[in-house]
Amino acid sequence: MNPLFSLARPEIRDIKPYAHAAWLPELTRMHANEAPWRPTADITEAGLNRYPEPQPAALIERLAALYGVPSSWVLATRGSDEAIDLLCRIYLRAGQDSILQCSPTFGMYQVAARIQGAGVVEVPLLARDWALDPERLVAAWTPAVKLVYLCSPNNPTANLLDRAALEFVCQALEGKAIVVLDEAYIEWSGSESFAPWLQRFPTLAILRTLSKAHALAGARVGALLAAPELIGLARKIIPPYALAVPTIESALQALDPAAVRASQLKISALLGERDYLRRGLESSPWVEKIWRSDANFLLVDSPAADQVLQGTLAAGILVRDLRSHPALPRSLRISVGTREQNDTLLECVSTGAAP
Repeated sequence: MNPLFSLARPEIRDIKPYAHAAWLPELTRMHANEAPWRPTADITEAGLNRYPEPQPAALIERLAALYGVPSSWVLATRGSDEAIDLLCRIYLRAGQDSILQCSPTFGMYQVAARIQGAGVVEVPLLARDWALDPERLVAAWTPAVKLVYLCSPNNPTANLLDRAALEFVCQALEGKAIVVLDEAYIEWSGSESFAPWLQRFPTLAILRTLSKAHALAGARVGALLAAPELIGLARKIIPPYALAVPTIESALQALDPAAVRASQLKISALLGERDYLRRGLESSPWVEKIWRSDANFLLVDSPAADQVLQGTLAAGILVRDLRSHPALPRSLRISVGTREQNDTLLECVSTGAAP
């Protein structure tokens, strides 16, 4: 049996998906119990009184073109979070299976696993540079580990994971587990996506999102890239109308070729701001270390994190306190903003004596 199926929960393999109302927009819709009038404030093209197209064909085509994969290898999701949840529901049996993650990393991997009643195996990144230890990861795998989550660039440490290390993991675990590579921040890294590897490693899955580089965090649009067999399993259990009409239309506008080119220019500009913010923080007496960043944020170690948080909050700025994680006892995460926002933050950490 194809490992994409054999690794999955048997009840998911056998489930009969919900049969949504037929999507034939050229016909008068009197089959889906929808209201026949549009609400007064409706400014959408399709109409909020009508159910949206499940897995909209136009959006799937644009996502496939953006990420360089066939359309049959794409599932549109409500951000990456929904893809994470779907994978956990497909592959994790409560009380039996586990995920493996390399901490510190994105918190939703373990949240989704715990909701599913599954275990979490931790393989820490190497503290000296947050690098992946591929041999240790593979040694930690057991047959109970069905999903291996790897985030590159990693959140919250901001660094790309080594390409050779990722290849080692994919080769060693091919057919044994679904290796899930989260590329939420890849556009900020200057590195190519691993999407071409989907042809090499059938049990590799890739997470992408329009939240970051395309400025659609509020629209909630992500994509699961994987072999058609895995996409087919996910389509069985995703809600039939997962993406709302305004979300679909916003995503299509953002993926217009002219809009994509505009986003690329804004990404380049923000990378310049990342360097500007880094230089400013390096001169602050409140900053001990700024880790290398391949993302749109900086991981900062501070011996006076409380003072930094108080000062930035007083100036109307929120930064992320990461100190609850054992590996990050002095760490803050700072998103790169506009020049005005960055200058305001730098003013907060440039005054006063060193702690």
